[in-house]
Amino acid sequence: MAASHGAGRGSEQAQSDSELSRPDRACRRRGLRPFCGQQKGEADMIYLLAGLVIFFGAHIYSALRTRAPERRIETRLGEGPFKGLYSLVAIAGFVLIVWGYGAMRPAPIIWQPPVWTAHLNILFQLIAMPILVAAYVPAGHIKKTLKHPMLVAVKIWAVGHLLANGELNSIILFGSFLAYAVFDRIMVKKRGETGLPAGAKVSVMNDAIAVLIGLVIWGAMIFGLHAILFGQPVIAGMG
Repeated sequence: MAASHGAGRGSEQAQSDSELSRPDRACRRRGLRPFCGQQKGEADMIYLLAGLVIFFGAHIYSALRTRAPERRIETRLGEGPFKGLYSLVAIAGFVLIVWGYGAMRPAPIIWQPPVWTAHLNILFQLIAMPILVAAYVPAGHIKKTLKHPMLVAVKIWAVGHLLANGELNSIILFGSFLAYAVFDRIMVKKRGETGLPAGAKVSVMNDAIAVLIGLVIWGAMIFGLHAILFGQPVIAGMG
């Protein structure tokens, strides 16, 4: 009789599992039964939020820390150990962000963006990618004009994605990056960091390099790299 009851419970469980969505079945197979379904979504949001706190916590600390040589933490720890620790913390936060953001899919829809916002976002990224690259290549007119091109690029990137994505995880993620970019721009202005020093040499060739590399990155994202990295094609059918 006990075996019969056990078999009954097993068949009921099998039927229950068959009614689950594929992500929930995968969740149960991984032994995460308590976190599957709605509870799992809440747990994944915690991963995303924890990642954002760790990642931006490191960056905000860097923005707020003293620059006085005698009080700098780099002086006490050493330049190498400080940069290593900072990088490890930031990378750990970024990994949690990526994991939590992807695991929250499908996330609750807060608003339904019009179709045209997806095309507008593609245009925004076309502008953002060369500007982002300009922050890391030798100085050109883009860097001289924008002063802090990385922050400008992050703002454009975040606004474009906020316009085109109405899911809760997207709003949290891209809204956080936009808020941080605005905050950091205010901080660098308060510190008097006005970009390139006066009289710095710039080259239009460096601008050309930034634009070329930026266009290559943009094209790669359009034609499949975005789907590989983030599980979501930019254009349906091209992932």
